[in-house]
Amino acid sequence: MGSHRRLALSGQDRSTRVTILSAAAATAAAALAGAPAGAAPQDTPAATKAKVDRLFEQAEKATEAYNKADERADTLREQVGRAKDSVARGQERINTMRGALGSLAGAQYRSGGIDPSLALLLSSDPDGFLDKAAALDRISARQAGELTDLQKAQRSLSQERTEAGRKLLALEKSRATVARHKRSVEHKLAEARRLLNSLPSRDRDAYDRASRSEREGMPDPGGAAPSSSRAAAAIAAARSAVGKPYVWGANGPSGFDCSGLTQWSYAQAGVGLPRTSQAQRYAGKQVPLSQAQPGDLVAYRDDASHIGMYMGNGQVVHAPYPGASVRYDPVGMMPVSSVTRV
Repeated sequence: MGSHRRLALSGQDRSTRVTILSAAAATAAAALAGAPAGAAPQDTPAATKAKVDRLFEQAEKATEAYNKADERADTLREQVGRAKDSVARGQERINTMRGALGSLAGAQYRSGGIDPSLALLLSSDPDGFLDKAAALDRISARQAGELTDLQKAQRSLSQERTEAGRKLLALEKSRATVARHKRSVEHKLAEARRLLNSLPSRDRDAYDRASRSEREGMPDPGGAAPSSSRAAAAIAAARSAVGKPYVWGANGPSGFDCSGLTQWSYAQAGVGLPRTSQAQRYAGKQVPLSQAQPGDLVAYRDDASHIGMYMGNGQVVHAPYPGASVRYDPVGMMPVSSVTRV
């Protein structure tokens, strides 16, 4: 059920925009780095790392909420634009109709302003007068029809203006939601950075999620074949992204978040996926993990707040978390909630 959403911004432009937002998050983290260490005095390095993991997970969930709100804002922005265009066209039509009615009224006035019976008695050319009267009746009937059409057009325009106003209000609310999720992500990332800075340098340099291997080379697919030619094209795109940085809210080509990577990879294969990991899990046929083939989408956690692409031989490629690059990891690096064949 994957939607084919318009590309309001090019991948590069969108990546540039969210990279700027990420820079703001990094700046906030740096500003807070000099504050007292975030870890409690009794925390062990392992406990601190566990807190960082939780913060990264929370930031990832907030990022997906940000993506969803941003996608809705884009949709509403399109709808508002169309509504404004429709209102403008409706007003132009009404102006034209009013002009036509004015011309008809002028013609009616010039045809005579006295009672038709009296005008017939005084006329020196009764036959000519009757012809004019018939024409006048036709003008009056046409005028009545034009007036009815004008009234209908005015009611329709009023409804369109009301709907445009409603969509504009929804757009403003959606923008506020985007900003709220952005602040949440920035807060989580700053707190995680503060905790990492509280670790001894040896532990900080060695930090990584214990279940993630961070393979640098392409894993052996183990003889598994992609499920389709488009899956093969998406795999090739995802492989080309390995080493690119995780950038929250980004969907390539210079940086990615988790769902941004899978969306971009399939876009290179001519397939439009929804923006969020929650929506991507329903963008095709779900299959058991035991039947996964290269190119399938693997969603993680019960809320599908993380997603990667299966590459074969028990490996996925994904954008892990802030500070890490797109890489290969074991498919079981965290609880799998679904596998989707696009």
